[in-house]
Amino acid sequence: MQTIDPRSNSDDRPQASSTAANGEASDRNAVATSNQVIDQASPKTKSKSGFDVRRASPNPNHWYVVALSSELQEKPLAVTFWGEAIVIYRDSKGQVHALEDTCPHRFVKLSHGCVVGDHLECAYHGWQFNDQGNCAVVPYLAENQKLPNCQIKRYAVQDLDGFIWLFPGDLALAEQVEPMGVPEWDHLNYIASVTTIDTEAHYSYLIENLMDMYHGHLHDNYQAWASASLLNIEASDRRVDAHYEAQSYYRIDKIWSVSQLFFPQLRRLHPEPLDVSYVYPHWASRLGDDFKIFCLFCPVSPTHTRAYLLHFTSLNAFWRLHKLPVPFRRFVKNLLFNAARGLLEGLVVQDVVMVEEEQQAYLKNPSLKSFELNKALGAVQKLIRQQSESI
Repeated sequence: MQTIDPRSNSDDRPQASSTAANGEASDRNAVATSNQVIDQASPKTKSKSGFDVRRASPNPNHWYVVALSSELQEKPLAVTFWGEAIVIYRDSKGQVHALEDTCPHRFVKLSHGCVVGDHLECAYHGWQFNDQGNCAVVPYLAENQKLPNCQIKRYAVQDLDGFIWLFPGDLALAEQVEPMGVPEWDHLNYIASVTTIDTEAHYSYLIENLMDMYHGHLHDNYQAWASASLLNIEASDRRVDAHYEAQSYYRIDKIWSVSQLFFPQLRRLHPEPLDVSYVYPHWASRLGDDFKIFCLFCPVSPTHTRAYLLHFTSLNAFWRLHKLPVPFRRFVKNLLFNAARGLLEGLVVQDVVMVEEEQQAYLKNPSLKSFELNKALGAVQKLIRQQSESI
């Protein structure tokens, strides 16, 4: 792993990233339209090798989060990864499966249908498909007819730590790659809050926003810390770790400390390590021993990113609480679920405005070059390039 001095003057700056007036994008034609515009990019926006981070494809040979486990009930759920329409569903045992969201009969979406036993049934003609993507039932098949020899693409998928994780790449590689996982989701010592990010921007803008702790100025009313200072950066072909020091407003060390989340007058600034990590393709952060935040990515298209932002407040300091009966501890955990959701949603609204304006500025003039001082973002762009070019 390479260590980067954030104070060095080497010209390893991030590529173009600027701000301009916000514009609207359309989900229905996001892939086609954005590619048409991006293809007009001037060579000046590219690195010496010709790589442009703002049009980088995500590496599909990783686990991406496409839904909360609670979002997937009895009905199939349509999701999209980088323009691929995918349907996820649960069989009669609750096991999760993922298939291409297209019936090979008339090419309508299977997600319009329903689950019948262990099969996914198309709403149009009632054709049913098994978890391997093979046609298993045609309700009007004549006695002398055979089932059509058609198969749709299937994907590796698993239900883990409160989320549905999808591996959109090579099925043969899925077992060799571990999902990042979020064990804090079910751990009794962590209070969870979660919200969704939907932004009309390339995923690189969102991950750069999350790795840049110098934009706290934007979040005066929601920030848990102040005065971040970048100490050092560690980078490899799998992750980037940026280590900051910040002044935290919170110290969760007494039973009443959780009230600081709701009463600002109880907060006191004190120094804490602030570590942020791009564990490709997701993001993780830790502020001292009290808070952990994760952002779980699903790039939908070149100009649309969906992600889940999770906040965990640690109860590890309350050793007396750990001796209480497990049912009571679970009751407390569930009672306080989403206690910090308002905080998260406030942050998301402000950040989405910024990254969407960056995206619109790029689409209007891809040759714009920003003047970035945070070395962590250069390391992030290098990792995006390495992963994109490894496909």
